[in-house]
Amino acid sequence: MDRKHINTIGELKEAGYQPKSIKEEIRKNLIKKLQTKEDTFTGIVGYEDTVIPDVERALLSKHNILFLGLRGQAKTRMARQMTELLDEYIPVIPGSEINDDPLRPLSKFAKDLIAEKGDATPIEWIHRSQRYGEKLATPDVSVADLIGDIDPIKAANLRLSFADERVIHYGIIPKSNRSIFVINELPDLQARIQVALFNILEEGDIQIRGFKLRLPLDILFVFTANPEDYTNRGSIVTPLKDRIESQILTHYPKSLENALAITEQEADIEEAQKEKVAISDLVKRLIEQVAFEARGSEFVDKKSGVSARLTISAFENAVSAAERRAILNKEKNTQVWVSDLVGIIPSITGKIELVYEGEQEGPYQVAMNLLDKSIRSQFVQYFPNPDTLKKRAP
Repeated sequence: MDRKHINTIGELKEAGYQPKSIKEEIRKNLIKKLQTKEDTFTGIVGYEDTVIPDVERALLSKHNILFLGLRGQAKTRMARQMTELLDEYIPVIPGSEINDDPLRPLSKFAKDLIAEKGDATPIEWIHRSQRYGEKLATPDVSVADLIGDIDPIKAANLRLSFADERVIHYGIIPKSNRSIFVINELPDLQARIQVALFNILEEGDIQIRGFKLRLPLDILFVFTANPEDYTNRGSIVTPLKDRIESQILTHYPKSLENALAITEQEADIEEAQKEKVAISDLVKRLIEQVAFEARGSEFVDKKSGVSARLTISAFENAVSAAERRAILNKEKNTQVWVSDLVGIIPSITGKIELVYEGEQEGPYQVAMNLLDKSIRSQFVQYFPNPDTLKKRAP
């Protein structure tokens, strides 16, 4: 379909355009990717046999999705990449707040415009990058923020009665019609606000104040949540959880190789640093091992998790520590030494939550212990284990 030559509803009809829901659109484009064996989610390492197949099955089933996992597990990144499964462009009624489909208008504005102009009604095309909405759930989020409310200023300016649909101020969810909408940290949303989502998820419509208004919104909902939030700050109310068709569990890298690939991909190292500082495979593995040791440490709160951001920032700090040393010693080139790993301590202390025993030890000492354990764990991968070589007592 040549969108450059389609500027009215009449031309859209002549081109054979058929409306379809966003979930049908994603399903169709996902099937194409699977048939051609394209990567559905690029840059997501370690989920090839676990999370990604679960997401693909959910999207093929046209489900709303809840990503449940600890911090730093690429939940939001996966949600954002779902826009790549949308059609590149779709037609909308210009001026509509809710991205009205020209052949299936929902708002009074779009219906009135089409009734007035018919097939001559203008249309415009929006790119898939514009069809993504995201909201971080915080305790101060209101129903008006998400769903909408009556706007008394609009009513006064337009001299409209509060009974007129045109006085409605739409919230972020209706404005995300025909889009992907993500709510991050869902348990932080107050229970009464979660209840307001029931109708949208089950019936696909919204209710604003006392209006007899039915808007069958077309939205793919993606929610993210941290299991720890269930006890710390709130919970997902059971009827809402029941309405989210697929709950997908995320996880940290299961192998050191996957962890290495993630860190190399995400670390922000300047070109000048790459030219000046070399970093050996051993040092990279030592840094990654710190996160694995932290996840098993008795001093670190396992429920809180240890984000992949720890090793990313530690990697950056290790390179910077070697660079600083080279600058001070007026060296043209250098490499990261084991002694430079003291420079990653700030990256560790800021990324781990300690239990009571860890607080007694202190964050600095816990970080040093994790670094010690990392060196020991990697040492035995290259050299004989000293414990097995100890002489037995006579």
